[in-house]
Amino acid sequence: MALSGIFARGVALVGAALILKRRWGVGEADQAMGTAPAIPPAKPQAIPTLKMPTAKGWEAGRTPVAAPGLKVNGFAMGLKHPRWIQTMPNGDVLVAEALSEPGGIKSVFDYAMQSTMKRAAASGVSPNQITLLRDADGDGVAEVRHVYKDGLNQPFGMALVGDTFYVGNTDGVLAFPYTEGATRLEGEGRKLVSFKPAGHWTRSLLPSPDGKKLYAGVGSLSNIADDGMAVEEGRAAIQELDLETGASRIFAGGLRNPVGMAWEPTTETLWTVVNERDGLGDETPPDYLTSVQDGGFYGWPYCYWGQTVDDRVPQDPAMVAKAIRPDYALGGHTASLGLCWMPAGTLPGFPAGMVIGQHGSWNRSTLRGYRVVFVPFENGKPSGLPRDILTGFLAPDEKVSYGRPVGVAIGPDGSLLVADDVGDAIWRVTG
Repeated sequence: MALSGIFARGVALVGAALILKRRWGVGEADQAMGTAPAIPPAKPQAIPTLKMPTAKGWEAGRTPVAAPGLKVNGFAMGLKHPRWIQTMPNGDVLVAEALSEPGGIKSVFDYAMQSTMKRAAASGVSPNQITLLRDADGDGVAEVRHVYKDGLNQPFGMALVGDTFYVGNTDGVLAFPYTEGATRLEGEGRKLVSFKPAGHWTRSLLPSPDGKKLYAGVGSLSNIADDGMAVEEGRAAIQELDLETGASRIFAGGLRNPVGMAWEPTTETLWTVVNERDGLGDETPPDYLTSVQDGGFYGWPYCYWGQTVDDRVPQDPAMVAKAIRPDYALGGHTASLGLCWMPAGTLPGFPAGMVIGQHGSWNRSTLRGYRVVFVPFENGKPSGLPRDILTGFLAPDEKVSYGRPVGVAIGPDGSLLVADDVGDAIWRVTG
């Protein structure tokens, strides 16, 4: 290669590194992301890194920072730990308000972790309700608010199929009769399936395109099956519920904590974002976005990112051999939770792709996540590096967080809605 060509290539690589550094606050060597991530070798930690900012919330007049060409406003403020969003046919926006509740303390690390989580507003008494928001005058702010349903058990996912409304409680899925325009969901609900609570407690829901099936994300109890595989049965998986017969089955397994789910519309393929295991280093392994195959196994707890074995776990070579490599790395411990498909043109300058709410890390030396990002798609697959949509949730010194993004959804007016469980807000992003 000519010297000029080598120089040009070097300039391009340096430029790419600077873009990554500006966008993510890191250099090119320590952010495992994209379709071919550079994942550092595992460095098992006797005591996992524990670092989390103190929850501060938003001062009056302050908002997250929208990417150039976009603007953000508060669609609803003063909520109670809003986690997930469901938009309804009549334009109502439903918000599940729930919180992780402290569990048993078995070690000094458990005590330290729970104290840290409480300080960061990541655990406490759960509101256990769904709130209805209505922007009746179309000004981009919800001026009508009702408690749609209370007395639930850590509600998270919601779905409407026909005239039935489904709620993903931590211990199972409930079905309620739905009346359009009603401001209250009546009745106790009919339980369709039971889940084991505790551990990763969120239960996201997504109907199939034909409305015959309902998919539920059920995370693991522990980090790496610490209490054995028997207690993990039915967990670390996406479960499929047949709404006609009531039968349920594991659709795909080995997914440590699958949270957001969305359909890629051109192929009608199910995609999810997964939170990977802790205690192997800042970037190892990365959280990920992946298509989900019926009957597929994605490695947990035996291995990660394909067949990379986790030596801390008693091994099953047959399971390792069948592990599917994820499609797209999202960086280590970004806590990527929210996921929705965004059609081209929804936000100016953005093609079609997936929007991801990154709740933010608590277990790495330099914090990551705390932003809403976009991954472009072409021909049914990711086609480039992530782009920021919203940032500014984390203070530059990493000592406080003003908010933490979770669920994302396309609003009734074509805007992007973002649930912020530390800021107790729903943000609305437009052009």
